[in-house]
Amino acid sequence: MQIPEICKNESMPIYEQVAAEIRRAISDGEAKQGERLPPAIDLADILGVNKNTVIRALHILRDEGLLDFTRGRGVRVVGTPQQSAVLVRINELLDYARQQGYRRDELMQLIETVP
Repeated sequence: MQIPEICKNESMPIYEQVAAEIRRAISDGEAKQGERLPPAIDLADILGVNKNTVIRALHILRDEGLLDFTRGRGVRVVGTPQQSAVLVRINELLDYARQQGYRRDELMQLIETVP
């Protein structure tokens, strides 16, 4: 997986840059579904960032449905960028619905009424 050096002077937080580069690698097919990613410490060395920064980025991608963490198997690519984009939008909708006072089950009922 080819990941360019992260720009520490950019306005985007470093962990988001790391997540974006891994997302790009998955999208471009450099990291395919089912493949394991290098350990966080190795990615941190390659990128010239702290290991905790990489771990934070990996957690974001896990929450988006792109990665899976399994003890003994490492971090694997399990999703596609398209799935990730949909999951991000779903989470945004859930957050918005909570802010408006709707529970998850109420939101699901609303969605089911949409033709």
